[in-house]
Amino acid sequence: MKRLACLVFLLGPTMAAMGEDWPQWMGPQRDNIWRESGLLEKFPADGPQVLWRAPVAGGYAGPAVVGDRVYVTDYVTSDNVKVANFERKEFTGIERVLCLDEATGKELWKHEYPVKYTLSYPAGPRCTPTVDENRVYTLGAEGHLICFDRESGEVLWSKEFQQDYDTKSALWGYASHPLIDGNKLICIVGRKGDHVVAFDKLTGDELWRANSAPEQGYSPPTIFEAGGLRQLVILSPDSVSSLDPETGDEYWSVPYEATSGSIIMSPVISDDYIYVGGYSNKNLLLKLGEGDVEPEVVFQDERDAGLSPVNVQPMVVDGVLYGMDQSGELMAVELPSGERRWATSAPVGERPEGSGTAFIVKQADRYWLFNERGELVICRITPEGYEELDRAKVIEPTNVAFGRDVVWCAPAFAHGKMYVRNDDECICVD
Repeated sequence: MKRLACLVFLLGPTMAAMGEDWPQWMGPQRDNIWRESGLLEKFPADGPQVLWRAPVAGGYAGPAVVGDRVYVTDYVTSDNVKVANFERKEFTGIERVLCLDEATGKELWKHEYPVKYTLSYPAGPRCTPTVDENRVYTLGAEGHLICFDRESGEVLWSKEFQQDYDTKSALWGYASHPLIDGNKLICIVGRKGDHVVAFDKLTGDELWRANSAPEQGYSPPTIFEAGGLRQLVILSPDSVSSLDPETGDEYWSVPYEATSGSIIMSPVISDDYIYVGGYSNKNLLLKLGEGDVEPEVVFQDERDAGLSPVNVQPMVVDGVLYGMDQSGELMAVELPSGERRWATSAPVGERPEGSGTAFIVKQADRYWLFNERGELVICRITPEGYEELDRAKVIEPTNVAFGRDVVWCAPAFAHGKMYVRNDDECICVD
């Protein structure tokens, strides 16, 4: 049961070879692919150069990088938040949104507001800021949604989900990264008829609301082109649902029973199959039909098949699902059979550790993994196996989980650099 908490922190056109931004969770196309080239093959003997370090406070939220700005959120408190608990306790502090200079790490603007945390793993916010044109959107751990002018830091509009929608945060807080779709900002919000809400991204006005759920869960909203339709696929603790992203009307829904509400990964698609998984060996593979017909269940909760992601969003490459399993092993799983091709604990350590974490980003024919020990790993991952090319320590673990020191933050990769934070600093690595 203790491993469940890790679930929270983790689960456009191609741009030029260099200089690509990282404007949101999982990058420009929300797929964890780094489309730059000209990068080093191995690290220097003394490790990659750290170009700057900027002080920050606690949090699991990754940075977003656009142009000459870096955006990151944190939580300032005098309370001891380095606790791995699974109960709601109160912590008093201030959430902040920081805008840093991309070249130096110097603070350009800051916005802060008081917030009382009543959640588990209370180090700080979970969601990466989302940058869209001249605006930046942030979502705090207790449901404070704010739209800023990204240059000046002026607040353009804001929402407080718990107050505005008469709800409360899930055990591990708000962790579903908002999704920009046209004129809409789509968010996981409440439970009774407003599980998912679409806001006008310019004004904050509600456009539509949909679905009910026993709790919010932690899975970000995802849009696929499938079955001849644009489908907004929403995971909740008790279902997998497909909605019309323009109206919120339901196309189909399939039951899914998440352990203790712990649905975190965003669904992934491979041809006409959608895969979902989570803690306690939960898995579900759906075969989509044409239009809005209910999909076929190919397999569900097969103990020796599929993948049960916790901290890390998996990805599908050429019909093979790669991801970190709840066991702490990196696995390769064939779809649609669900067969596990191989598993290794190497990205994190010699032995598998429950909920071991290594965030996965693909770049050309190799992968960059950032693990919970603060190491950056260059490797190749294929259906045949895992090949490590090099690794280097870049930042210190500053939080705790299951009796070990960890850093659980998805990095940003932009402009030929990596940007990552712990509970003390945000750094830029060449």
